[in-house]
Parts: sequence; structure tokens; C-alpha cells
Amino acid sequence: METFDPAELPELLKLYYRRLFPYAQYYRWLNYGGVIKNYFQNREFSFTLKDDIYIRYQSFNNQSELEKEMQKMNPYKIDIGAVYSHRPNQHNTVKLGAFQAQEKELVFDIDMTDYDDVRRCCSSADICSKCWTLMTMAIRIIDRALKEDFGFKHRLWVYSGRRGVHCWVCDESVRKLSSAVRSGIVEYLSLVKGGQDVKKKVHLSEKIHPFVSKSINIIKKYFQEYALVDQDILENKESWDKILALVPETIHETLQQNFPKYHNSLQRWEYLMKAISLQDSTKNDKCGPYLEWEIMLQYCFPRLDINVSKGINHLLKSPFSVHPKTALSAVNWMPFPLMMREKKEMKPNLISNVEPERIFF
Repeated sequence: METFDPAELPELLKLYYRRLFPYAQYYRWLNYGGVIKNYFQNREFSFTLKDDIYIRYQSFNNQSELEKEMQKMNPYKIDIGAVYSHRPNQHNTVKLGAFQAQEKELVFDIDMTDYDDVRRCCSSADICSKCWTLMTMAIRIIDRALKEDFGFKHRLWVYSGRRGVHCWVCDESVRKLSSAVRSGIVEYLSLVKGGQDVKKKVHLSEKIHPFVSKSINIIKKYFQEYALVDQDILENKESWDKILALVPETIHETLQQNFPKYHNSLQRWEYLMKAISLQDSTKNDKCGPYLEWEIMLQYCFPRLDINVSKGINHLLKSPFSVHPKTALSAVNWMPFPLMMREKKEMKPNLISNVEPERIFF
């Protein structure tokens, strides 16, 4: 793919908003059939313009008005907020305290940068096909839980345009959930906990919840190829020291002595599992009955931003919004890109570019 020149973005955006943006489908989604009066009209949009000019509390009467404004402003980024009690563009005229966020889709934000402590191929905003498997696993784990554990039917997975994925859960009952309930759902879906100073971020109890075991079953399908081959998490001392920080200190010396005898991460992982199996879990707080699972979860389990999900008035990048750093559109992720990843052909930077010959949606 040709290198994207940011200087071309203004002209590309003009073309994108006039010829390619799916206004009809976009309006149909956010209007939800027009069943609730003023539902679309009370929805907040925000635009980020050139030179990081940020405009909040935008709202529109209909599709035509939205379309005209977007073609006039050519926003570098579009965010979607809540449905409010009053029209957002009139919020300054409303009595103090009366302007309140009432509804919004339950959203999830999974960002590749949150995995920087466990991915070895890239860091920060950089991504490649090797680490993108993390997003595939995250989608499969979270989507299964949303569908089977919570019974949510309407789920939209979207590529963020650069280094992550977003999920919009759109069921009518879900849009009405309180912040407390949203927080509870995210807490249920979170297993990796702790900041940069916390080395072991996953702790399982002896009684395993079905959500954990089903998530492990998904990870097992990818773990060998992703973690032991592509990421090569036991390649050298620097990489295996991170694994040793998760296991009992009583076997550190043995592992350090014997790891160099093996030729690759696959062999060292097998040896590690044998060493762990010989430990007495009752005498080691780091050697519970599910230590293998804890390591796999720490390296592969989804990492959610709870603040994005729990706040009803929290804005999130809109589907079909272009990322100004890549000129890639935030397009529907499933099923096409997921299927492509299964075939080893998926490349995140080829999903959808605003240049006409590269549009895939």
C-alpha cells in the first residue's frame, strides 16, 4: 500500500464525505426506526476539525441536516455521545441541571497499547499481523459473553482506524442501563487487573467461573501460534524473566539453568508446565491450581477501558469516522476482517482507506 501523506487528508475528506460516507445506513442506525420521539435529534455528536479544533454538543434534525453539516465541516474525527433530555445544540438555553444524558449504547474500547507489556513485535501505536491476533481473541471472548452470558442481540464491532476495536451494544434495554450496571458488566468481563508496577495481573480462585473456562477455550486455539511462535515469549532471558515473575521463586533457579538447553519457546513452555506441575500449590501463593491459565490470560485476555464503558455521557469515536493519522475508516469489523485473519491474510492497515480505490465497506 502507498504511504499516506497527511497533507492530502483535507481533499480526501471532501471526497469521502461527498461520495462514500454511508449517511442513510448511519441515520437509520442512530434513529432506531424513529420509534422514540426526538431520539436522533437529542443525540450528541462532536467534531474534531483541522488543527485539533474540537466542537461538542452538535445535534441535527434529520439525515439531510447531518449530511450537509458534515460536508461543510469535513471533520477529521467524529465522536458519538449520549441521547440527552434536550437537544445538545441548545444546551446553553436549558435551565441549569436540566440537561442530562439519558441513554446511550453500551460501548467497549480495546486498544492495542494496553498490551504493550506482553507484546514483543510492536509498541505504542504500531501494529502488525502478529499482534493483531490479540484483537481477534478479544472480539471472540467479549462477543461470546455478550451474546451467551448476557443475552445481548445487537452488537456492532468496529475497527477504530488505527490500533484497536470498539463494540457498540445497541439493544433497547441496554441503552437505558445506569452507569452502575454498565460498570458491573465491564467488571464481569475483566480479569487482567493492575498497573505497570503490578507484575502478576491475573489471579484465579479454585472455583473457576464458566466465563473464565470458556475464555480459556478460545485462547487455547491461538496461544501456541500467537504467543509461542509469533511473539516468541520465551525466546531469551529478557522475555522469559517476565514469565518467571509469575511463577514461584522456588523454581526460578532451575528454570534459569535449564531454559538455555531448549531451542525455542515451544520447548521451553512445555518444560515450564512440567516444572509447575511438580510444585505443591498449597505452599506457594504463586502456584495455584490454574497457574498455566493465569499466564495465558495475562498474555492474551482482553483489556477493557472501564471508563469508556461506564459513563453514559462518554463520547466514543463514531463508526465510519476517518482516523487522521492513517486515513483509515472505522468500519464494521465482522465478519470480513475476522475471516481474513483466520486465513493469515488480514492486515489492519488495509481494512478501509478513504481513497476510492481502497474502499472495502
